[in-house]
Amino acid sequence: MARPKRFVGARLRRLRQQRGLAQAALAQALRISPSYLNQIEHDQRPLTPAVQARLEALFGPQPALFDGSGPAALVSELREALAELGESATTPEELELLAGDLPGIAHVLLDLHRRQRAIRERADALAAQLGDVELAGPDGDPVRDYFNRRRNHVAELDDIAEAAFREHGLVAGQVAPRLRQRLLDAHGIRVQVGDGLDDKRQFDPATRMLSLPDWLQPGQQAFQMAAELALREHSALIDRLVAEAGFSEAERIAQARIGLSNYYAGALVMPYGAFLDEAEAARYDIDRLAHRFGVGFEAVCHRLSTLARPGRPGLPFFFVRVDRAGNVSKRHSATDFHFSHVGGACPLWIVYEAFNQPGRVLTQVARMPDGRSHFWLARQVESGPVGHGRRRKTFAVSLGCDLRHAGRLVYSRGLDLQDPATATPIGPGCKVCERTDCVQRAFPALRLLSP
Repeated sequence: MARPKRFVGARLRRLRQQRGLAQAALAQALRISPSYLNQIEHDQRPLTPAVQARLEALFGPQPALFDGSGPAALVSELREALAELGESATTPEELELLAGDLPGIAHVLLDLHRRQRAIRERADALAAQLGDVELAGPDGDPVRDYFNRRRNHVAELDDIAEAAFREHGLVAGQVAPRLRQRLLDAHGIRVQVGDGLDDKRQFDPATRMLSLPDWLQPGQQAFQMAAELALREHSALIDRLVAEAGFSEAERIAQARIGLSNYYAGALVMPYGAFLDEAEAARYDIDRLAHRFGVGFEAVCHRLSTLARPGRPGLPFFFVRVDRAGNVSKRHSATDFHFSHVGGACPLWIVYEAFNQPGRVLTQVARMPDGRSHFWLARQVESGPVGHGRRRKTFAVSLGCDLRHAGRLVYSRGLDLQDPATATPIGPGCKVCERTDCVQRAFPALRLLSP
């Protein structure tokens, strides 16, 4: 096996300077040309075994020089810190140069970042104690915050989607064929479904072909076609909503447009009135609703969290999606429930247990430190290509509501919702949780206000 190439330029240059040697003098001692040494010090050429042996004969063993873990770890920390701050202009080469040439400055920058993070966490903890979510620091997703400010309900899109459902004579659970025809007749876009696609939707403007993967169910294919229609038939409305939200960066505008077009798609495939009627008749049985409208478990959970029409609201749900590492990729609340931005979520929350029992809908009565109780259900979901050896995305999704609404859910059947012993004490996250007797605590709580 060939030995990996060793690029040690910055460390070799620092070693030479510490020994008080000019570049020409060290090159002569190593029996190489000054230009060759200059290339090694600037990582244009690797350090060969022969030159390494001469270097160790000259200066003795230099494990710090040849062990790349230190600078590599420092580069990783710098990259992570900059990513958290939203800075992406720095190149990998610049980070390596900083870690190698100026490690002291690199550590100062990391220390400043840690202090900034601590200040932000304290601000979030203060907001949580005050009960004011809007005071909390940014969690890196302004588009998500925009939907939450609207209680996850965009009336303008809901109304036109419901009207379009009636106008086009659509039938719940059988929407895909009509939307396919609409794309062709109104926009000259052909839809093909095939294997080999990882993305849920790909549009080729040259051929005017919309490609969908065959692992999507018909209702899921309809959702993607509806999202494409939203961008073509309601672009002006979507642009107006984005402008009113105040997004100015190209990346945020693109994310908001995707979020709003997906909202329209959900509202078209699961039109408000018909969907709410079915939900109430089925006592919010998610599997029955998924079967009725031809979509997945997650899509139904998400749609249930958007039913906040004035005069005819559905149950006020909270909706969250997490991966095995605890990363929250979706978080919507039609109520005042506060998902913590500080130090992660509570490990006792039922959503994490869903990964251990795939395929099952799990339930939990959970009591927060302030005495409020909620009813939660959670299930693991998967998406992606089907077949042996093909990698799929795995998440756990959870839907919750205030405990007083739990009796309206089919999932509460047979449970004694009023027995305090059935409630699991959970919290908003260790750093803002007031519980002192929790065996699962990972961090001490940030104490900011006197009781």
